[in-house]
Amino acid sequence: MSNIKILIVDDDPNICELLKLYVEREDYAAVIANDGEEAVNKFNIEQPDLVLLDIMLPKKDGWQVCKEIRKTSDCPIIMLTAKGELFDKILGLELGADDYICKPFEAKEVVARIHAVLRRTSKSSAEEKTDEITWDKLSINLSSYELKVDGKFVDTPPKEMELLYYLASNPNKVFTRDQLLDKVWGFEYYVDSRTVDVHIKRLREKINGVSDQWSLKTVWGIGYKFDVRK
Repeated sequence: MSNIKILIVDDDPNICELLKLYVEREDYAAVIANDGEEAVNKFNIEQPDLVLLDIMLPKKDGWQVCKEIRKTSDCPIIMLTAKGELFDKILGLELGADDYICKPFEAKEVVARIHAVLRRTSKSSAEEKTDEITWDKLSINLSSYELKVDGKFVDTPPKEMELLYYLASNPNKVFTRDQLLDKVWGFEYYVDSRTVDVHIKRLREKINGVSDQWSLKTVWGIGYKFDVRK
């Protein structure tokens, strides 16, 4: 499971369990709160990476919770509510929410919004970290979009670079084609899953056989992984 933790706040236990199922399918951890006071307490204790926040809550409504969180944190907040009026949306965003989803919702929409908000809000923190990954005879620099193989720079298109970077950042973890499409291309791109196969093939032409310590490996019937010998 990834280190991403999501706080789900709704007074309907069924909706909480449904959202929990959605986020855990994406390999995120889920924490649940059923009223506004519990939400603030759990936020302070759990320090989540994102909050799915209903507006109509007992004890403290979602707007109050959002205001309290914003006093101390820039944690991404997605308002999740049956209220669909423009005024409610504007108020939620003015109070510091990052996005707004109206009930009833579909799993794909919720997951897509979570991914989009996390990508958007993590850009500044990601810039502070190194964007270079190195393995034996391999260097992938996503800041300069440079691939160095056995000491030589190799011209590589951006999406190939991003795909290799993502796989190499998660050694020995198997990803399906759909997971790679989402992580590298994003939900906004509706491309065929065979696109991943084509990019993997081109990457192998550039890097296969360079080192006996790692390889791009096909996991038949599932997808691909950056295989590192232990």
